[in-house]
Amino acid sequence: MEVHDPEPHAAALNMAIDEALLRAAREPILRIYRWEQPAVSFGYFGKWADVQRAWPERDAVRRWTGGGIVPHGDDLTYSLIVPREHPFAMLGPLESYRAIHEALAAALGSASLATRADPKVSDACFENAVRHDIVVAGRKIAGAAQRRSKHGLLHQGSIQPVSDPDAMARALPGAFARRVEAMPLARETCSEASRLVSERYGTREWLHRR
Repeated sequence: MEVHDPEPHAAALNMAIDEALLRAAREPILRIYRWEQPAVSFGYFGKWADVQRAWPERDAVRRWTGGGIVPHGDDLTYSLIVPREHPFAMLGPLESYRAIHEALAAALGSASLATRADPKVSDACFENAVRHDIVVAGRKIAGAAQRRSKHGLLHQGSIQPVSDPDAMARALPGAFARRVEAMPLARETCSEASRLVSERYGTREWLHRR
């Protein structure tokens, strides 16, 4: 199922919607989303000071997933949410990461998966390819981070740069399933996401946590 969410959101709300969807998921969900202003997300274990040095003017948010610093605005950002009972959620992290990126690379065309991790040069996600990231001519164009909870699997990904985000958004569902039913973002999900913003993603404690 694709959750249709065309309205751009603030960075904290985008992260909260993903978690709210995961909490309520009964089947796999694809969500493609947009940002109301240039933003930057950073991994659960990232350092706020590093983000501020690199992107002081951007709407910043700490992700629930791991990984490095990712700028948003000109990219295509998506999430795959798989409930705990689904067989795919039972795959190991490396195996599920590979399977998702194999499907995505096939849809992108002249792309392949990195066979090994590059030496880390910074905390910027797209400057460091890890195994099974998507590369074109040796350059990383798509990466992601995952989180597993008692509710299931959350996979948050970014593709960049994207010359035609709307065309890519239309093509992306077909990369993962032959038939995809589109549903609007439910009112209950929005309500739960607003609560998560006020209690977690929009708070100073979450943003600056160590």
